[in-house]
Amino acid sequence: MHVRSIRSLSASDADAVIVGMFPGRRGGAGAATVLKGMGPWVRKALETAKFDGDAGQVAVLPSTNSDLPAQVVFVGLGADVDLESLRQAAGRAMRALPEKARTVATTLHRMELDGAAQAVLEGLALGDYRFDRYRSSFPVREELSVELLGGANQEVEAAAAGIIAEAVGLARDLVNESPSRKAPLEFAERIAAAAGEAGVAHEVWSGDRLVEEKMTGLLAVGGGSHRPPCLVRLEYRPRRPKATIYLVGKGIVFDSGGLSLKAANFMDTMKSDMAGAAAVAAAVIAIARLGLRVTVVGLAAMAENLPGGGAQRPGDVLAYRNGKTVEVLNTDAEGRLVMADALCLAAEAEPDLIVDLATLTGAAKVGLGPKIAGLFGNDEEAIARVKAAADAAGERTWPMPMPKDYFSLIESSVADMKNTITGRYGGAQGAALLLAEFAGEGPWVHVDIAGPAFVDKAEHYIPQGGTGFGVRTLVELATGMG
Repeated sequence: MHVRSIRSLSASDADAVIVGMFPGRRGGAGAATVLKGMGPWVRKALETAKFDGDAGQVAVLPSTNSDLPAQVVFVGLGADVDLESLRQAAGRAMRALPEKARTVATTLHRMELDGAAQAVLEGLALGDYRFDRYRSSFPVREELSVELLGGANQEVEAAAAGIIAEAVGLARDLVNESPSRKAPLEFAERIAAAAGEAGVAHEVWSGDRLVEEKMTGLLAVGGGSHRPPCLVRLEYRPRRPKATIYLVGKGIVFDSGGLSLKAANFMDTMKSDMAGAAAVAAAVIAIARLGLRVTVVGLAAMAENLPGGGAQRPGDVLAYRNGKTVEVLNTDAEGRLVMADALCLAAEAEPDLIVDLATLTGAAKVGLGPKIAGLFGNDEEAIARVKAAADAAGERTWPMPMPKDYFSLIESSVADMKNTITGRYGGAQGAALLLAEFAGEGPWVHVDIAGPAFVDKAEHYIPQGGTGFGVRTLVELATGMG
């Protein structure tokens, strides 16, 4: 995304201009010039289009004035505007434009909100996302150019927005990728290449190294596939860091359920079961590119859960690096088994904070719906910190209870715990309580992103498919701790 600031539309090369409107078709900041330039007919046209300026509304009208871009996009801001509603408005406007509109002018950034320019640029870039890799015919899309009308130079905000949007786009690409093209080691190679460009140290553990390091869960879950598991370790260490954060991501590149095979209608989106690992990897890269003053280590536990000849069986008992044991009763509850390996490593480092992201339980999606991630953890202050970062980033989360007496749900008759709950209820809590056994004594927050990581319907700046959920929260978290 190329960004420049210009004083007026007379200096613009834009294909379209985006302006914000309030309820009652009142023009937002900078809209007056555009409305005047279009002439009195525009009010009637907006009324005919049933556009009032409410949040979520968009109207695209052709310009009859040669001094204006060919297309004018009016986007409703609603009565109460914050950074997220501004980000969403920019995304809606971008999605409403024709594909050929690659230079866009806007006045949305002139809202009197700290961070308005960055939010608008993020919304435009995120709304411009497409995953066209497997289409036999699609237009070659030029780089998006954005002109910020009538305001001070926004170089810092533009750079940050570009880095964050690229990171989210990387996570989306990884999730949307065909599962046949993202075996664990292929994922690792792709992330290593991106990490290297950003100056992030990286290494990949596979084969004998996983055995030596007692990565029991990865070896068990990945045993049913001919494409071996691995653990990807990313590290960004700035000069004089103010804190150390470990980020852990679930990376099941495809989840068939293993021998506890899923029904077909629950399997068609399971290429997205590595969304946590994608978000963690992309966030570490973004944090490094932004030069934030925190040491960040990302651990992506990558495996493919298939029912091959080497697959783990219900009844198997896994002995972990930290001495804990888990009885496997359902091979479709595999995410917590690989996450346990990575959490052991993170806990041994005793960082200031551990945060894990995982598409872990359908129960979280049942409880919170498809747009909100569940927050669990062992430290109220840490949970509040992650919640505040998510709020600032515009990603919706909600703290969930994790009562200790619920541990009875995962008690095993032959091991320290089992990987499924007793009965139907409390699945998200049971999974979180199992993870807690491997997260150590320091502050730890578990983010269950089963709902918002992959969606079947596009809206504002969120595309259908992989959303990149969590990347912006993790970057905002690191920003606040640095």
